[in-house]
Amino acid sequence: MEGGSVYVRERGKLWRVGDTALASAAPPADGRTESRAPANRHGRITSRAEGSLRFSESLFQMTLSFVVDNIQHVDSLVGFPEQIGRIVFSAAAEGHVFSGPDASKALRLFADAYGETLLGSLCLRNRFPLLHERMEEIRTFCSLKSLDLFGCRLGDQHEIFQHVTSLANLVRLFIGANGLSDAGLQRLTAAVRMRRAGLDSLQVLDVSYNPISGRALRYLTCLPELSALDVSQTGMRISPGLQKSMWGLLGLLHGREPLDVFHHSGCETDGWAEQVVDQWESIGLKTPTQKKVGESRMSALGFYGRQKRIRDVLSSSGPVHGSEQDTSREELHFYRPIQELPASTVNPRLEEGKRKLDPERGVSHKSPPRKIGVSSALTAEDMDLLSSY
Repeated sequence: MEGGSVYVRERGKLWRVGDTALASAAPPADGRTESRAPANRHGRITSRAEGSLRFSESLFQMTLSFVVDNIQHVDSLVGFPEQIGRIVFSAAAEGHVFSGPDASKALRLFADAYGETLLGSLCLRNRFPLLHERMEEIRTFCSLKSLDLFGCRLGDQHEIFQHVTSLANLVRLFIGANGLSDAGLQRLTAAVRMRRAGLDSLQVLDVSYNPISGRALRYLTCLPELSALDVSQTGMRISPGLQKSMWGLLGLLHGREPLDVFHHSGCETDGWAEQVVDQWESIGLKTPTQKKVGESRMSALGFYGRQKRIRDVLSSSGPVHGSEQDTSREELHFYRPIQELPASTVNPRLEEGKRKLDPERGVSHKSPPRKIGVSSALTAEDMDLLSSY
């Protein structure tokens, strides 16, 4: 009640200190009268005929309000039931706690305790102002399984790369239409190749609409579970050489039909924090136009001495899903075939027949090769790159 109103019953009337009388003392038949004063944040005050005061709000609601008001002082929520955690999170979100100056600290409190339940999927497709404005808060989501950054104008040196490589549970990553070159893909995977850990669960990768070439495929050999890759509208074109490289380095075959996993309809923001992301976007709509966001972004990245390259990145944009440009594009999807039976259980003659080249694809249909270790080794160029962090 610190800082709240103080009520006193005197001579049959309920008074608020420093104010006039608020209610008459004439009690009804049940011996209880309710103050007509506005309900305070903890509940409505009622008075009895004998002069005592009481709160109509439950103890749980008062405790909840106290915790939300002092969330910055909470050390940990680990061990608290999800039902309680969700109630506290919803109350904090309604109070715009996650849009204030201590938002990242409060979000990390829930992320450490509830992980994927807080946010398992984040879709920021073509919402680059939101990404750049809420970078610190987004880094608290460490249990993401799906992350869509398509059209977020990342370039080759964005700070989000370090966070992406730390997501141990990430299964789907969409980074198309970001002006990402071979150097950018090298930078994204450098930490993974050095630690021999990170992105161990990544299965789906979209790098379409980026100026990358077939030489960048060697940087993806550090992804052991990669089973679907979209390189549409890049510097790669379907050819026997590309198919051979895809199979030899990554164990992937060219898909004759587009893969459903790359349809944007399957990606959405999912978790408790969905309402918080919507709040951020609503707040962003009230701020200055995207032009100022772009200028601020370019000024920040200009520190690296790459302003001309950055201007090219910021001026580029990918297709809008569902547009005519999107529906008419040539899909270049690659997938990992289903594992076959072990060689010891297969008739040798049949196995020999399976190893014949497919006339259409020009690659063998035997089991996918192991990732080549030499390609994953760090080069002198990689070491220079890591030293620049």
